[in-house]
Amino acid sequence: MVYPSFYRVIPLSVALPMIFLEIGVALPPPEDIPEEVLRTEIITEGRSPMNGEPLTAAEYAQLREKLAQSPYPPEIDSKLQNLIFLLKIRKMLKTFVPLPIIP
Repeated sequence: MVYPSFYRVIPLSVALPMIFLEIGVALPPPEDIPEEVLRTEIITEGRSPMNGEPLTAAEYAQLREKLAQSPYPPEIDSKLQNLIFLLKIRKMLKTFVPLPIIP
């Protein structure tokens, strides 16, 4: 059965606009700021890690400095310290003995 040329034109007239629509949809909106510009932007404000209130750059630097000068060292539970130590030994042994002897 031979199809008239009318049936050959319809699929082309439907497919061509779809190709051009996909290209337009892939582009970001014009009001969107490019990532390269955002990466070079200097951040002049921050949020407090304590309560989340907005701070200026100077206040944020002072707060970070104050938090870094804590007189108390961070404490880790003795069981957790022991587990970390055993995991480090296991990792070292796996480098020298790559066989699955150590589960």
